[in-house]
Amino acid sequence: MDVTEALIVAGAALWGAGWGLLVPRAAYRLAVEPDDAWRTRCPAGHPLAGPARGWLGRAVCAPCGGAGAFRPALLPVLLTAAACGALAAAVGGRPELFVWLALAPFGVLLALVDAAVFRLPDVLTLPLAVLTAAGLGLVALFPGAAGSWTTALLGGLALGGCYFTLFLISPRGMGFGDVKLALALGQVLGWYGWPVLFLGTFAAFLAGAVHGLGLMLLRRGGRSTAMPFGPFMLAGALAAVVHGGLG
Repeated sequence: MDVTEALIVAGAALWGAGWGLLVPRAAYRLAVEPDDAWRTRCPAGHPLAGPARGWLGRAVCAPCGGAGAFRPALLPVLLTAAACGALAAAVGGRPELFVWLALAPFGVLLALVDAAVFRLPDVLTLPLAVLTAAGLGLVALFPGAAGSWTTALLGGLALGGCYFTLFLISPRGMGFGDVKLALALGQVLGWYGWPVLFLGTFAAFLAGAVHGLGLMLLRRGGRSTAMPFGPFMLAGALAAVVHGGLG
């Protein structure tokens, strides 16, 4: 790795860490049941103030003096920084890196919300699919882009269709939020071709199966135990995109 590549990776990791600081508050506000309104107060009842109507801000409540933490702030920072750094190391200075760095914080946010309440909010999944299509369409116009926008769009439709079929077969095993997330992830994976799409999908189901097996071995769950699948989808997509970027 030369100096330029090292600077790109370091810059990407700092970008991820910066956005990771803002993830906990948004995750706290979005982690509600389907029929509940987004949270507007900290756990102690203080109104959430700040930029963007309180959506942006520190992971602690100022009136609480730090006692009203929404979630441990370090985990989102580490996850987002690691994801952005890994993507930069794999992709380098190619144009699509800008799209991956823009999507990574939202991926961490979705993973945290899904892990907390087994839910992937429409307010994130549906716009993410549109923004992914637009972003990849834009970077495809620049020289040096390593993927195909057409294959990305087809990948989104294909993966979304596969997850929708699984949802129809077993609604209790596959949530409709997973179907919507698949529209965006299919585009991300399809950008680097069908083998990467298959790899990312396989990695997601393998990680989910390993996690479920671990729960059973530890006697913390059984075959019917519900678990969020979004984090495994996102982790599988990250691993496959890193692989595709290195190719």
